[in-house]
Amino acid sequence: MSTSWPGSSLSGSAPPGPATFAGRAGGKPWLTLPALTNSLLGIGGLIVLLLLWWLGTDVLASSQGFIRQFSPTTAIPELVTMLGQPDLLVHVLVSLRRVLIGLALALLIGVPVGLAVGSYSRLNTATSPAFQFLRMISPLSWMPIAVMVFGVGDQPIYFMLAFAAVWPIMLNTAEGVRRLQPSWLSLADSLAATRWETLCYVILPGVLGHVLTGLRLAVGIVWIVLVPCEMLGVSAGLGYFILDTRDRLAYSELMATVLMIGVLGFLLDAGARMLYQAVTRSRAA
Repeated sequence: MSTSWPGSSLSGSAPPGPATFAGRAGGKPWLTLPALTNSLLGIGGLIVLLLLWWLGTDVLASSQGFIRQFSPTTAIPELVTMLGQPDLLVHVLVSLRRVLIGLALALLIGVPVGLAVGSYSRLNTATSPAFQFLRMISPLSWMPIAVMVFGVGDQPIYFMLAFAAVWPIMLNTAEGVRRLQPSWLSLADSLAATRWETLCYVILPGVLGHVLTGLRLAVGIVWIVLVPCEMLGVSAGLGYFILDTRDRLAYSELMATVLMIGVLGFLLDAGARMLYQAVTRSRAA
């Protein structure tokens, strides 16, 4: 029985089966019929959602109903118009900057703490009740305290986003450490590897998949928390823009902004999923 380092090119892995790739051309996988079918089913689900939105706000609504203001027949053309103007782009970039900073802070805190908690059982026993208690507190409940401590501006938003994102990253990292194959650590000991070498060449590559899983979960949580955070004490961002459209009674712009938030959240999740799949495939190659 052979033992190999995680992430090493010498690690044994079965070649991709026909359900995954139809073949390789120039090192790139081909699309297969199951993958194409799944894509078409996903697009079909989005079309059904759009049809339900249209039926509920246009076809089935009364001709003078207020809900018609939120119909896709008005929101989608308005979104196309807004995309050609600089205002929406500014708010999008501000929101994305806050998300990236919040996720970066969560990674800087969550990964080291997760490595420590996963490596030492006594530390895990001592911190688990406290972490579970803090994890169950809604990040939005910290909003008044964050504003009083950090003041009005971006700092309280960074705090709340990092607080929301740190738990899935930390807990998944700790679980990844606990699931490391003991043979990898034994091999590192037999080769007289230092703790730093073991961390860099064994533990971190071994838990990378779990870290990325936690990151994907954190992206979804942060994107949900972001909008209400931006409704307090800031002058830019998608959450602020929603309040601005409401105050101006620009309901078509409001619904277009909501649609934009959904599209961006979908793309962020897709990007995190693609990153995870790319890392997984590179390790299996």
